Amino acid sequence: MKRDVVIIGSGLGGLVCAYVLSRMGMHVVVLEKERQAGGCLQSYRRRGWSFDTGFHYVGGLAEGQSLHAAFEYLGLLRLPWHQMDPLFDRIRIADREFTLAQGYEAFAETLAAQFPSHKQALSDYTALLAEINRTSAEVLNPQADAASFATSLWGTGAYAYLMETFQNAELVDALSGASLKMELRKESLPLFTFLHGNSSFVESSWRLRGDGSLLVDALIGGIRSQGGEVVCGAEVVHLAEANGRLAYARCANGELYEGGTFICDAHPAIACQLVGQSRLLRKAYRSRIAGLENTCGMFTLSLRLKPQALPYFNWNQYIYRKPNVWAEEEWQGGRVDKLMVSCRVPNAGDAFASQLDLLTPMAWSDCSFWAGTKPGQRGEAYEEMKARRADECIALAEECIPGLRAMIAEQYTSTPLTYAHYTYSPEGSAYGVRKDFHDPLQTILSVRTPIPNLLLTGQSLMLHGLQGVTMTALLTCAELVGKEKIWESVFSKNKPTN
Repeated sequence: MKRDVVIIGSGLGGLVCAYVLSRMGMHVVVLEKERQAGGCLQSYRRRGWSFDTGFHYVGGLAEGQSLHAAFEYLGLLRLPWHQMDPLFDRIRIADREFTLAQGYEAFAETLAAQFPSHKQALSDYTALLAEINRTSAEVLNPQADAASFATSLWGTGAYAYLMETFQNAELVDALSGASLKMELRKESLPLFTFLHGNSSFVESSWRLRGDGSLLVDALIGGIRSQGGEVVCGAEVVHLAEANGRLAYARCANGELYEGGTFICDAHPAIACQLVGQSRLLRKAYRSRIAGLENTCGMFTLSLRLKPQALPYFNWNQYIYRKPNVWAEEEWQGGRVDKLMVSCRVPNAGDAFASQLDLLTPMAWSDCSFWAGTKPGQRGEAYEEMKARRADECIALAEECIPGLRAMIAEQYTSTPLTYAHYTYSPEGSAYGVRKDFHDPLQTILSVRTPIPNLLLTGQSLMLHGLQGVTMTALLTCAELVGKEKIWESVFSKNKPTN
C-alpha cells in the first residue's frame, strides 16, 4: 500500500508533520526505529516513576502568544499545563542573584531595577524579543516578508551584540544565564538563535503536570484518529529511488513502505546515509552536510526525592560557579561550573517536590571513548565517570538547595551517549547542527533537499526547542500543502500578537 507521506523519525518534528498532514487528509505513516516514540520528548520509567530527558518547560502558550495557535491546532493545549511564577527564571552567578520575569514590560523593569543606567537599552532589547516572537509565525504568512528582518540577525554574533549594546559584563551574564537551553558559544552563536531561544519564555512560561510523553501520546492519538500510522521498531535502513525520485523506505526487518513524499526527522547527515550513493543527492550537498558541526550534548541527573523533603518551587534555578556564563565548560572529570535545576510539578494539592532534574552541558569528547559499546554495557569506567559528574552536579545545586544530597531517594543519569543511541543524534547533540553567524547560509538548512520528494524537518535545520521545531515542521508541511493553507488553518483565527 502506497502512502502519501512516509516520515522517518518520531521526534516532535516528525509527529507534528504527521498530525498536520493527516488532519489535512493525507495518508501518513511515521517510522520509528526505537520501541518508544518521541525523540527528545520521550521519557523513561524506573521503579514506577517516569523521568524526562529533554523536556522541562515551554514558552508562549497564553492566548495570542507565539506558540498558542500552533498548540491549539495540534490539540496540545488540552494537556495539564501549569504556569510558572512571575519570576520564572532565577539565576545565581558566583555571589550575585538575578531574576527574569514573565511579560515584556515586567522583564525589562525587573532587570532595570538592578541596572538602572541601562533602562532604555533593556527596553529596546525587550522590543527585539517581541519582534522575534511575531516573526516566528510570520514566516508562514504568504503575505508577509519576515525573512529580511531575520537575515541580519542570523549574520550577527549574539555575544558581540550583547556586549556592544550593554557594555556591562554582569548584565550580559544576567541576560544569558537562563540560556542553558542552547549552546552559549561566543565564536558562533547567531543573535537570532539567542533571541529566539529566550523570547517565548518571556511571553509566558509553563511546565507540564506530568512528563513529556503526554505530548507524544496526544500527537500520536491525534495522528491515528485521523487515519495516520505510527510504527515503532521500524528502523529505516535505506531510501530507494526510481525514475528520479524516492520510491520506498526499506526497514531493517525487511518491510517496505512505498510513498509519494518522504520526510526525514533525523539529523540531515542521517538522511544522506539513508539515500546512500544515489546520484539524486548532489556531491556539493553531501559535502555541505558532512562539514557541519554539532552542538554540545547534555548531562542530566534525574532525582527522586524523599517524601516531604523539599517544598516545590515554581521556577527554574540556574547556578554558575563563577562569572562569564559564556565561558565554555572544560569538565574532564573536574568540577561542574554551570547547572540548570528544574522541579517537576507535583500532584494536585501536594506542596512538596517528588522529582528534580539537574542539567549541565557535556561535550561528546567527555564520553566519546565509550561510544562503541552498547547501552547498559559501557563498563565500570563509564559508570564511575557518571557518578563523579552526578556528585559535582549535586554539590553545585546545594548552593541554592542546602542539604539536597540527604533528600535524594534515587538518582539516574543520561549523557550524550544516551542521546546518540535513543534519538539518533550524531555526537549526542542536544540542539542539532551548530549555527554560525560567520556563515549562516552554510549552517541554516532548508526543509528542501536536491531530491524533489525528500524533505527535512527537526531541530537541525533552523530553530531548536519546542517552538522552533514546531514552526519548522509547519514549514515542512507548507512545502506539500502551501503556506496559504497552513496560515489559514493554523494561524488566521488566532494570530500571534506583540
